[in-house]
Amino acid sequence: MTKGVCARGKEQTQMTSSTLRRRLAGTAATALLIGAGALATAPSAAAKANLLTINTVSQHTPGLQVKVTYSCDVGMDHELVANATTLNHSSHDQSIAAGTVKKDKLVCDYNDHVALVTLRPAAGSHFDKGDKVKVTVFYFDNDGFRYGDADTVAVL
Repeated sequence: MTKGVCARGKEQTQMTSSTLRRRLAGTAATALLIGAGALATAPSAAAKANLLTINTVSQHTPGLQVKVTYSCDVGMDHELVANATTLNHSSHDQSIAAGTVKKDKLVCDYNDHVALVTLRPAAGSHFDKGDKVKVTVFYFDNDGFRYGDADTVAVL
């Protein structure tokens, strides 16, 4: 810093531009370190919550069964839903099935868990060995919102 004398004769301190740059750089570095510390102390699993992965699709009397790996936020109020549709049938012979895991059966603690969802076929629908099916799983909340969709195509 340099000192100067103002018009009234009092000493006045002036900051040089290099001193100002060093102070700004120090402030920026401090802010960066504080931000990094906050990220490091946050629960690491929280970043992966509300995810869905379809592991397997298989025949299960009377319809299908889907093995799903899921994670969800603590306190979430939703159900896990699975829908299946045959792909290798004509639109007149297409089969559909649906299943739900109720919210009280889900463990929501940010960790991965596995659920088996049993899908029941709609009236007149059937699934045979060799059928190609598209399966979609998602979360469905009390307000009617759907999120976290995951899709797969499997051959039974």
